[in-house]
Amino acid sequence: MKLAERVDRIKPSPTLSITAKANALRAEGRNIIGFGAGEPDFDTPLNVKNAGINAIKDGFTKYTPVAGIDELKDAIIDKLQRDNQLTYNRSQVVVSCGAKHTLYNLAQALFEKGDEVIIPAPYWVSYPDIVLLSDAMPVILETKESEGFKVNPMQLEKAITENTKAIILNSPSNPTGVAYSVSELEDLADIIVRTGILAISDDIYEKIIYDGFSFFNIAGARKEMKDLTVVVNGVSKAYAMTGWRIGYAAGPEEIISAVAKIQSQSTSNPTSISQKAAVEAFTGDQDATGKMVVEYEKRRDYIVENLNGINGISCMNPRGAFYVFPNVSLLYGSSYKGRKISNSFDLTGYLLDEANVAVVPGAPFGNDNHIRISYATSMENIKEGIKRIKKAVGNLEM
Repeated sequence: MKLAERVDRIKPSPTLSITAKANALRAEGRNIIGFGAGEPDFDTPLNVKNAGINAIKDGFTKYTPVAGIDELKDAIIDKLQRDNQLTYNRSQVVVSCGAKHTLYNLAQALFEKGDEVIIPAPYWVSYPDIVLLSDAMPVILETKESEGFKVNPMQLEKAITENTKAIILNSPSNPTGVAYSVSELEDLADIIVRTGILAISDDIYEKIIYDGFSFFNIAGARKEMKDLTVVVNGVSKAYAMTGWRIGYAAGPEEIISAVAKIQSQSTSNPTSISQKAAVEAFTGDQDATGKMVVEYEKRRDYIVENLNGINGISCMNPRGAFYVFPNVSLLYGSSYKGRKISNSFDLTGYLLDEANVAVVPGAPFGNDNHIRISYATSMENIKEGIKRIKKAVGNLEM
């Protein structure tokens, strides 16, 4: 059986693969510390779970409108106005089965052969593959660690061609935790407005920010930007609802209508029960999210300080999300018992085999000099995992 050519364009998600491998090794009896998953280790807030339970009890278990129930759309509209000072109506909002599904649907609605989509690197691993599945071409824009892994206006303008359709911005970022300031987004917005390309703003880590930083969306950076921006977000990270699978897009009505049309012929509506739970997440008590962020910040502080205390590793301090992206390139060229470390895949394999620690190589994120470590796990696991990494790195010989 010959498979479709599009299957060969893409690779399985490395983050999901690492997590699956770690789970398989645990099942074999190995004590694996997992730093791979981009998933909160906290439970879904009780009020949100109860909303889902009540939906089941009330028989809210049937099909809903393809683009989501009005109650959830209204909750999203209120959230965008309250948190981001952005005004939308129901026809400008579509609810999908997670933010990844939202991004996939957007790509299918917007991109085609001959189009180029700018993706700053380091990037979330799925962005290039989602673009490739739409027959378009991802254009990877390299950013520098010395410049905070941020795209500057001159760099963006130089990358735009007559075929450029959009740029995907993720702030705070997976994998770096980097977040753009208002002034930085305004400078990028000037280029976007002048060239007329579209900004797809992936805001999934919007509420996981530290050090008093204020999140800002590029849609509000210039008065013309709202019509040139599609906001993508969801409930997975901020409300520890990864398995509930609710994401959304807000943007120009023509684009949102096209996304809903595609969704009508693929998944149809997102889960009815999850939609009711998401309404509660957006409109109910927000204390649980704040408590999670406090704990994440403690973990971040510990992991950054201790990674920087390991010879051969340097680690930026992330402004948001729950990842660190340490530079490990000084370890390349080292070896252990004849096993040579030449790249991020070699190092992550070594750490898994010799230290029982699962981290993700940086190469699939667009930078092979780094590895990604998620601190969405307990402080106990973090302390033990960093201890194991330090020992394993200490065993390497140059």
